[in-house]
Amino acid sequence: MGWSAACPLLLTLLTLPALAATPAATPAQGSPDTPAGRHAQASAAFASGDKLALRWELQRTLFSKQAPGGRTQARLVLTNHDSRPLPAQGWSLIMNFMDGVETGTLPGKVILEQVAGNLFRLRPAPDFPGLAPGQSIDIVYYHPQLVIKMARAPIGPYLVYDADPQQAVAIADFALLPVTRPEQLDKGTSGETPGVTAQDTYRRNARADLLPAAQLPPVLPTPLQMQKGAGTLTLGGMPKIEAAAALANEAALARSLFAREPSTDLPAGAPPLRLAIGSVPGQTSPEAYGLTIRAGAGIDIVGNSAAGVAYGLQSLRDLLPLPGAQAAAMTLPEVSIVDAPRFAYRGFQLDVARNFHTKETVFKWLDLMARYKLNTFHFHLTDDEGWRLEIAGLPELTSLGAVRGYSDKPLVRLQPAYGSGPDPRDPHGSGYYTRADYIEILRYAAARHIDVIPEIEMPGHARAARQAMRARYARLQAQGRKDASDYLLDDAADRSVYKSPQMYNDHVIDPGLDSTFHFIEQVVDGIAAMHREAGVPLHTIHMGGDELPNGAWEGSPASLARMQKEHLESSADLWDYFYDRVDGILRKHGLATSGWEELAARKTRLAGRPKLIPNPRFTTRGFTAWVWNNTEGAEDFAYRLANGGYDIVLAPVTKMYMDMAFNANPEEPGVNWGAYIDLDTVYDFIPLDYLKGATPAARVGKDGLTDYGKRHVKGLEATLFTETVRDPARIDYMVMPRLIAVAERAWAQDPAWAVEADPAKAAPLQRAAWSGFANALGQRVLPRLDLDGSNLAYRIAPPGLMADGERVLVNYVTPGFTLRYTVDGSEPSAASKPVDGPIMERGLIRVAAFDRNGRRGASASIDRR
Repeated sequence: MGWSAACPLLLTLLTLPALAATPAATPAQGSPDTPAGRHAQASAAFASGDKLALRWELQRTLFSKQAPGGRTQARLVLTNHDSRPLPAQGWSLIMNFMDGVETGTLPGKVILEQVAGNLFRLRPAPDFPGLAPGQSIDIVYYHPQLVIKMARAPIGPYLVYDADPQQAVAIADFALLPVTRPEQLDKGTSGETPGVTAQDTYRRNARADLLPAAQLPPVLPTPLQMQKGAGTLTLGGMPKIEAAAALANEAALARSLFAREPSTDLPAGAPPLRLAIGSVPGQTSPEAYGLTIRAGAGIDIVGNSAAGVAYGLQSLRDLLPLPGAQAAAMTLPEVSIVDAPRFAYRGFQLDVARNFHTKETVFKWLDLMARYKLNTFHFHLTDDEGWRLEIAGLPELTSLGAVRGYSDKPLVRLQPAYGSGPDPRDPHGSGYYTRADYIEILRYAAARHIDVIPEIEMPGHARAARQAMRARYARLQAQGRKDASDYLLDDAADRSVYKSPQMYNDHVIDPGLDSTFHFIEQVVDGIAAMHREAGVPLHTIHMGGDELPNGAWEGSPASLARMQKEHLESSADLWDYFYDRVDGILRKHGLATSGWEELAARKTRLAGRPKLIPNPRFTTRGFTAWVWNNTEGAEDFAYRLANGGYDIVLAPVTKMYMDMAFNANPEEPGVNWGAYIDLDTVYDFIPLDYLKGATPAARVGKDGLTDYGKRHVKGLEATLFTETVRDPARIDYMVMPRLIAVAERAWAQDPAWAVEADPAKAAPLQRAAWSGFANALGQRVLPRLDLDGSNLAYRIAPPGLMADGERVLVNYVTPGFTLRYTVDGSEPSAASKPVDGPIMERGLIRVAAFDRNGRRGASASIDRR
């Protein structure tokens, strides 16, 4: 499926810059003497898109022998608030559905059809009667799967009239109706995870005990070795910071720890804070550090490198009193810490292609990464829905590939996606980093000892690049340029039949074209040049590799000719050829090749079924594979790659994908195609033994890590794809505090419970460790973020509630937050009663947690009327 030539107004591809000045005699746009003016006059008789209201409702889930996993019946309610009618013909209502819908003629006498990818449109059927002022219509349609998360609901609707095809008007009055009724929530025979009640939350929260402040772990992530002393160091003033010139950045960080607010700055004259690069006893990691606090002697931080010194300062931050503490002097406990990371790679991936995020947002997350000792920023810069980095010599990549919005002409701009709507000025659908921006990001990260790994998606997930280069070709061909095809990424004669998970059938670049490799060379050259200009080393570029759909390349004359010339038998062989050449391009710059797990995999079949095995072609090339797939049946795939000789980064979808929702409740944001991931889901992850605690049946046929394989596990990564993340506050919500649990697993050694073979002995060890971590978050780590100006809207979870006779028990996942309640069902406020024990009152009891700034989280309720 895709757009139809019969509907030119839906050719929402790319926009070209003006190629010539408009002649002076041309009438003004919108004049009655122009086609646009005549169209505008005609459409003026019709209802305006900004006077229409649209409501979406999940009506019920449906189960049958044909669809045992379930379908969903939903409806759109369209209301005309204008004084003019919506006509019987000649309009399209266009919107995005992330995972697709069932198309065809609907009972509401409208036709639902796919434009391209996740963009769909409604248009009137021949017998549609029109919609008079004040009238509403119900448009019932079906999702081919269960709609559990609201991410599958429509988003970004807009109206276009055939009579005025240059204009699209967003439906601003658009809302999703609540999902609360039993028939909406029924999961039938699907086996899907049920929703979470306040009682479920209480039982889960009960895994942790409330600890007094004296029993909290002093530092997170947990240090390798720590010895507490008997005394305290009193700081009656600003410490004198002693550091060599090579530690200027670290000295500045040290000063910032004691000067968060001008009103609370300490006077000068306190014992010294000495920073030095030296040798940390017994530790070879360049990131190792030693931190010593001694009464009367001051503070010493020694690192094997400047990075180690910086990490020592972050541990010192954890030991400081919370900002705003009322005391004449600051006291610190005597302590001696020797610390080093477990894994050399500790990463966070931010996707800025699906929804764009500014460099200021990137800076914010680089600061937070440094605070929790994460050292690699995986920068997902390109995908089907956007190209976000300026590349010298290829202006269309950003002038076109970084712009989403409606157009009635081909080769204008990328189509709307993920709710960006028709306006190309939408700041999340459109945007990119200039060369200067990217260089600034590199330097900012390097100052915080964070490596930046740019990702350029290929050969799939490349629709933005492919369309941008097709537009470049059209522009230069029109000028008669012989080099017009130099960077083309697709064969115009390609008749391959495929569909990506995102429902595209035109997003794969073609390895049969030499121009494909010229394009890759130009992009790699451009990125390497920016790193050189920044003075920041570049070791690898993540070259994508994921989700190439079956059928791609099989109908491309260029690819078929390449296969014949190179004596390749299958598309799997063509895949190897492609990445062999990509690797050669990177090696010219002294770079290693890295990508998603498919980069290191070979498609084959076992007993007639598809199977992935480690690809023997590249095991000696030094490739690094980011392994996301630990879903059922592939739990051990990462281990098989490592055992086979591939360096891997563990980024398991069921443990560390930050775009996954916390739970199955409809109101909880995020997606659920991989898992539901709560805070303790991340904390409980055992990197080198995924299946610890699994039943014997679940372990049958699964490989564990060999000693050889363990040496190939480079580290862990938290991954945030942003299909549902359009603003910085949503990043905060989805990532924090889960990222701190990722940091704990990436930096700290396995806790005692993870290596204890006896489940009976492991259980109390795990309870004690989780209690310490959860209480440290609730009583110290998150409050510090509240009070030190970090401006972080992290998720404040709803409390757990449990009826117990005549009282209601209340608990919280990270003990230490203020809980407040009402008994009339209203949302608690800062003036509501605090929870200081069991609630004895009756009524519709509603409880919420509040951070140190009074920000409220989602509430939980229990009916005790």
